[in-house]
Amino acid sequence: MCWRWNKQLLTSILDSHIIDYPTPKNLNYMWSFGSAAGLMLVIQLLTGIFLAMHYCPKMEYAFYSVEHIMRDVRYGWIIRYIHANGASLFFIVVYCHIFRGLYYGSYIYPRHYLWLSGVLIFILMMATAFMGYVLPWGQMSFWGATVITNLFSTIPFIGFEVVEWLWGGFSVNNPTLNRFFSLHYALPFIIAGLTVIHLALLHDVGSNNPLGVEYYGNKMSFYPYFYVKDLYSFFILLILFCVFVYFFPNALNHPDNYIPADPLVTPAHIVPEWYFLPFYAILRSVPHKLGGVLAMGGALVVLLLLPFLNSSRVRSTYFRPIYSPAFWFLIFDFIFLGWIGQKEVAGPYVILGNLATLYYFFFFLVIIPFLSLVEDHLLIFDPYSKIKKRKI
Repeated sequence: MCWRWNKQLLTSILDSHIIDYPTPKNLNYMWSFGSAAGLMLVIQLLTGIFLAMHYCPKMEYAFYSVEHIMRDVRYGWIIRYIHANGASLFFIVVYCHIFRGLYYGSYIYPRHYLWLSGVLIFILMMATAFMGYVLPWGQMSFWGATVITNLFSTIPFIGFEVVEWLWGGFSVNNPTLNRFFSLHYALPFIIAGLTVIHLALLHDVGSNNPLGVEYYGNKMSFYPYFYVKDLYSFFILLILFCVFVYFFPNALNHPDNYIPADPLVTPAHIVPEWYFLPFYAILRSVPHKLGGVLAMGGALVVLLLLPFLNSSRVRSTYFRPIYSPAFWFLIFDFIFLGWIGQKEVAGPYVILGNLATLYYFFFFLVIIPFLSLVEDHLLIFDPYSKIKKRKI
């Protein structure tokens, strides 16, 4: 780049981290999900700021302030639909980003800190999305907040005190709504800060590649090659986004949330947003309340432990024929858990949910550590080595 560009501090940082950032030559479109997640974060921040200007975090007015945004605020309807559907698309992109990392071994040393920072971002995303789901103050919002906050009552000795502290009283009420609104507004900026750290860790160790092999030779600059590749991915993503916003704005939302919250009327079936359903199914798969909470928390903790559970020398699943079918079955299992999570707790769904939950933990705690040892042994072992020595 031009010497004047590199002379300035901010532009030199931009140049080294975005323009001339050395990138492996064989990256495919699966590496565009990280940039797409950044785009969705920016969209959520901007639309959220504008929605907060018109939202009123009080029990009496919260539901009607959302209706005011939809009906009376200029272009308020599209801002709200972009924000609501943007959350769903954000999670789709992040889930794809996570499973891409699992497939290509992007959590293995030296990228373990990069993976840990990404999982922390994901956990904060879940907390932010849950609080945002409560804000419209419809039936599903109110009862969802009641059910999820009650999970903290499982903490031994101090559980009920913690729940009352979260509520700010003896039930979900005005202090609860105010706290959730404040945290929902603040957490995205913390996520943005963690994203900067995530990028710094990425640029410190460099990007992984489909082969999972470290290459220290000549690489390609990010601009214009992968910049154009990401732009194409953004174009496809925004087309899909516009289809939902303009044609199916409520396809991923729950109709009960268009009914004002009523503490005296319990919905027939309380379910969270679709992107929480796999973890909700894990929660319900354990009949004991504390056990279910520990299982749901453990489903996230195993992601943090993943870099320390895998000791394989081979990163990419492309070169791991035994691990590959287990990985694809994990994806099926995760989708299946999401389907189970929206069903009622009855009949075969309970047994199927138990089996799906069992495989989820079996994959991370047994299959990954075991296969990392077995496949390494198969790579080292050469059945023809003795024959070759005899011929010599």
